[in-house]
Amino acid sequence: MTSPLPAGTIIRRTLVTLLISAAGGGLAALVNLPAAWLMGGALAVAIAALLGVKVMLPTWLRDATFVLTGLSMGAAVARDSLTLIVQWPVTLAALAVELILIITLTGFLLRKLFGLDRGTAYLSSFPGHLSFVMSIAAAGVGDTRQIIIIQVIRILILTICVPIGALFLPIGHYEGAPVQAPMGFETLLPVGLACAVAGFILTKLKAPAGYVLGAMAVAICAKFAGLFEGSMPQPLLIATFILIGGLIGSRFNGITRSEFKQAAIGGLAGTALTVAIATGVTLAVAPFVDMPFGQIWLGLSPGALEGMGALGIALGFDTAFIAAHHVSRLLMLTFAIPVVAMLIRDKELP
Repeated sequence: MTSPLPAGTIIRRTLVTLLISAAGGGLAALVNLPAAWLMGGALAVAIAALLGVKVMLPTWLRDATFVLTGLSMGAAVARDSLTLIVQWPVTLAALAVELILIITLTGFLLRKLFGLDRGTAYLSSFPGHLSFVMSIAAAGVGDTRQIIIIQVIRILILTICVPIGALFLPIGHYEGAPVQAPMGFETLLPVGLACAVAGFILTKLKAPAGYVLGAMAVAICAKFAGLFEGSMPQPLLIATFILIGGLIGSRFNGITRSEFKQAAIGGLAGTALTVAIATGVTLAVAPFVDMPFGQIWLGLSPGALEGMGALGIALGFDTAFIAAHHVSRLLMLTFAIPVVAMLIRDKELP
């Protein structure tokens, strides 16, 4: 059992992580990349971690980041979002088909082309619910180090891929709602506290992504009920993006370059196939719903809820749609992961 780090070390590593994320985000903003603060920060911290820099976000700051993400997603929801619900069954059905294709084809690719054992291949192929996947792996299914590397590569590449895709694909910036005035401190404080309490309760109830979901649910319900108006203040939104970038990048902490190289090719190939499937499904479903391509893509994308939600805000899409589909993805995976894990074990038994 490792001893806890001294407080001074935690503070120093946290500050270094945030400075690197802010520098990467600031550089990306200077060259006018979409979602610059998030994408640039995540990439900068990931590179620093692989170069041996000790990066980290302490648990309390990670949880605060999740609360801020949920609050920002809820605050960004437009009042007319509910009018789009009638179109959601089409995209939710597409999401279910997409998950089956991703798990089946990516697992097959990692097994046949890269020689991974069945457990490692299929647990690496699950598009989300990372904590659940790793708990199954820790119980003796697959190689935990390779699984975490491949999964983290997926999250990082998707965070980078979407904003870059906005430059070349019909993802674009969508003016889905009029610009709202930022919330004042007298509104932000009570709404933020309510979001934190809801997130804490859901986390104690073992809900996946509890802090994000709890904060988002409270913010959306409060906004639809007319209890507050306005969006997140821009400086706080940028700070949230910097925190999320640091969180995504710091997942590479402790992964050596040799470990990364060993799993990177399979991780990149698996992520490329995943992105191709998500893009193909989005192209197939786009003619049947009246939504921007990029919004559908973000809703169906197999990235982390906090990352994809933040990208939705940065690119101006309907966060209610994106959040609903990512919550649905987590629920589907909650049932799919143990079923697939049991099938893997049955096939591996002599």
